[in-house]
Amino acid sequence: MRVDVLTIFPDYLSPLELSLVGKARQSGLLDLRVHDLREWTTDRHRTVDDTPFGGGAGMVMRPDVWGTALDAVLDGAGPADDVVLLVPTPAGEVFTQRTAEELAGAGRIVIACGRYEGIDARVTEHYAQRPGTTVREVSIGDYVLNGGEVAALVVVEAVARLLPGVVGNPESLVEESHGAAGLLEYPNYTKPAQWRGHEVPEVLTSGHHANIVRWRRDQALRRTAERRPELIERLPADSLDRADRTLLAELGWYVDANGPRPAEIRTAEPHDAAALAELAGLTFPLACPPTLPADAIAEFVATQLDEASFRRYLADPQRIIDVATDRRTGELLGYTMVVLDSPPPTDPSADGAAELSKCYVRPELHGGGIAGRLVARSRDAVARTGAQQLWLGTNVANRRARRFYERCGFAVVGKRRFEVGGLPQDDVVMSTPVTTS
Repeated sequence: MRVDVLTIFPDYLSPLELSLVGKARQSGLLDLRVHDLREWTTDRHRTVDDTPFGGGAGMVMRPDVWGTALDAVLDGAGPADDVVLLVPTPAGEVFTQRTAEELAGAGRIVIACGRYEGIDARVTEHYAQRPGTTVREVSIGDYVLNGGEVAALVVVEAVARLLPGVVGNPESLVEESHGAAGLLEYPNYTKPAQWRGHEVPEVLTSGHHANIVRWRRDQALRRTAERRPELIERLPADSLDRADRTLLAELGWYVDANGPRPAEIRTAEPHDAAALAELAGLTFPLACPPTLPADAIAEFVATQLDEASFRRYLADPQRIIDVATDRRTGELLGYTMVVLDSPPPTDPSADGAAELSKCYVRPELHGGGIAGRLVARSRDAVARTGAQQLWLGTNVANRRARRFYERCGFAVVGKRRFEVGGLPQDDVVMSTPVTTS
């Protein structure tokens, strides 16, 4: 790749003779040339700027000087079908790792380093019409520098390290921040294993490769959610496995078909009654066995899960109802209801037991981590009451629900009969000791 940089301060670019970029130049992987813009001036003062039309503070770089310089540089290397004229400016598109990857595939880059109030706008307008030339104005951040040289250093290093052979171990490009995974990089450690009272995380010295991979993935997700949450929202849903979704749920996210979205878990309030009834009417039938008649399900929903019923539940001090909502839209995503002082049917004399009476999430969000987070919150709420056991009943045919509750720490302890619309159904009873998670 050939890169030309035009500037009035050529010495500013001297760091490009160092480190990996310098080695790439020496080995011929990168043809980097720095040009002094003043070489194309025509007056004895080597003037490159003038006052702005329309008035205002500062000076503007002249289009005639830039035009002569760019013509010479662009034409000096012969015809090229793929030239990118890059102009660093605070008003440009944000320069990202994706931009660097795109530029690494270009045949040639010419960087025009402006100063003062920038380059006369006609320069970019003119060269945007030049055949085979693409003009891109880029910004390396939301701040203002004295000139484009710092940005040129950033661009050249970000692009050059992506060229084949520049970085010794290509794998190091895969797991770094803003790489293909779309996450910030996990924290790294080296010897000594103990330093000033700080130890390396034990998993990294365990030799268990799968656990190390999982730990690093979790740390990358945590760091990104904390520092750059907008990057979390860009993750494709199909790039997130069950462990990813569970962790994101703990961090305050849920995953739908479009990817992660911010979620909130809170105590239900009286105004939630209608939305709870709507969600219950949608989700309860999905937990019923296919042999159960639709009219029996409809009767149960109409008498036990209607808005009036939820208003009673919300006013009952022996019930705890929590809801998961979309943090931005307020849409109800799922809910749980706990009944306090409710011994399991397998041990009616048991003290200190509470029932997880309801746990439902919108079907399109199954596997998104919301249900697990709701159950964890219910467990904590029960623990704060002093109860020692949390139990539930789920239909014997609902194997998906049973597997989920097993992952949440519940174990089968017996069976019960549960009527839906007057028809008895067989449930398994599951229970878990209560400790604050």
